[in-house]
Amino acid sequence: MTLPPFQALLDQHQADVYRLLVRVVGPVDADDCFQETFIAALRAYPTLKDASNLRAWLLTIANRKAVDHHRGRARAPMTLGDMGELDESVAPAAIPDGDVWASVRKLPPKQSMAVAHRYANDLAYRDIGRILGCTEAAARRNVHEGLKRLRQEYVK
Repeated sequence: MTLPPFQALLDQHQADVYRLLVRVVGPVDADDCFQETFIAALRAYPTLKDASNLRAWLLTIANRKAVDHHRGRARAPMTLGDMGELDESVAPAAIPDGDVWASVRKLPPKQSMAVAHRYANDLAYRDIGRILGCTEAAARRNVHEGLKRLRQEYVK
């Protein structure tokens, strides 16, 4: 099995990876997560055993970097200036300017990732399950629960 040059892999899949990260972590943090994703991929690339679905492999790495990002933010200390942001995130009055993706980012991580993979990258539930490390049924359920929460927020 011969792997394509890493630059070719990057050129072919960077738009999908970046689009996912923007949807999941937001436009401000997407660049950092994108960079971390491809650094991790570059390190693992020479030892990769199965190159049958490199797109899914990269999206799995991006998914893990996004989860790490969310975990890191949850542990980060908050300054007094951030208290207003906390109040908005706990009880948003409305979704400003119809920014659905900002609401998707507020979902629990698995639901957020599942919805983003389904609607930003148009992945099948089987592929979403593989990326999230769960079954196809669990992936379908995460998308369903995420959409249910989003509907509740919009119907208010």
